[in-house]
Amino acid sequence: MAAQISLDLPDLHGSFSCARCSSCSKHLFLHGRSMTGNFVVGLFIVVLAGMLNGSFAAPMKRMIDWQWENSWLTFAVSGLVLIPWATAFGTVPQLGSVYMGVSTSTLAKVVLFGTLWGVGATLFGLGISRVGLALGFALILGITASFGSLLPMAILHPDQLTTKRGHALITGTLVMVLGLILLGLAGRAREREAGTNEIERSGFTMGLIICILSGIFSSMLNFSFVFGDELRLRALQLGASGAMAANPIWALSVSGGFLANCIYCVQLLNKNRTWGLFRRRNSGLYWLLGITMGLLWFGGTLTYGVGARFMGALGGIIGWPIFMTIDIMAALFWGAVSGEWKGASRRALSYNWAGVAVLLFAIAIISAGGAT
Repeated sequence: MAAQISLDLPDLHGSFSCARCSSCSKHLFLHGRSMTGNFVVGLFIVVLAGMLNGSFAAPMKRMIDWQWENSWLTFAVSGLVLIPWATAFGTVPQLGSVYMGVSTSTLAKVVLFGTLWGVGATLFGLGISRVGLALGFALILGITASFGSLLPMAILHPDQLTTKRGHALITGTLVMVLGLILLGLAGRAREREAGTNEIERSGFTMGLIICILSGIFSSMLNFSFVFGDELRLRALQLGASGAMAANPIWALSVSGGFLANCIYCVQLLNKNRTWGLFRRRNSGLYWLLGITMGLLWFGGTLTYGVGARFMGALGGIIGWPIFMTIDIMAALFWGAVSGEWKGASRRALSYNWAGVAVLLFAIAIISAGGAT
């Protein structure tokens, strides 16, 4: 493939740079160096994306006078509708023609996976409100990292499951289960040491279940990215830059996800009669914090798409677990800053950090397998 590409690429003067066989090896060498450089650039971009995405829920800690549904709906409107579509219209020429020029099945897949991801995003908000920012992020994103890499390979390239790459993904998933068990033990130990009653402990157990389900459904966002590649290619044909060509995928998929978030939030707003909180005196600051959540989340997601494409054809597999790893580390930082584990015993902290270490090790296994 590399040789074919090098033979077809014209140089700056309009002629073919590899017209003479004697120059092919030199061109291939330069092409290989360029690919390596692109991978490193993509890696740094994905790390930045993880830092942004892992920080998006931190502003919720400051919205103490709003209920969960108020904060989450504000985030959903800004981060899943307004910002994605404004970005898509501003960066992709002839956006309507992009959607009209692809198959109906591609559009249906992007919307379907986006809607399923929306269910996971709703459960995400509920999960971290019950088990905490640090623990919730580690649980949810640990599961999301493995499913987001393993399932696309199983569906699109089932023959790869028997290769070193496939074995690494399966092994990493199994190791991740161990990490999730350790994190669960950490959370239970923290609850017992805090002297919570049975009702509160039951709420924590339900929080763990919610986090696990959220991790499974949240991996569907990467499905939209992988299965919606026809949209990216169409955007490139119509003049979009390589960095922004995936924006039609993100705008459509997260809008599908908005539906699930909106329906549940509106239901809670009606049930709890919390619409009036939007009009309180200090609501202006909370609106700003909610919009900041949207900017951080979609900014991280958009940046991940750019980095994954720089990493090459395997970017959607290699980049995803790296993205999730940095996500977890950023969330752990904000969880520590907010004092979630303040006063926890050495036993609880040992379980917690051991679980995080195992999760990171599992993600490293998956990443290494994707690089082979």
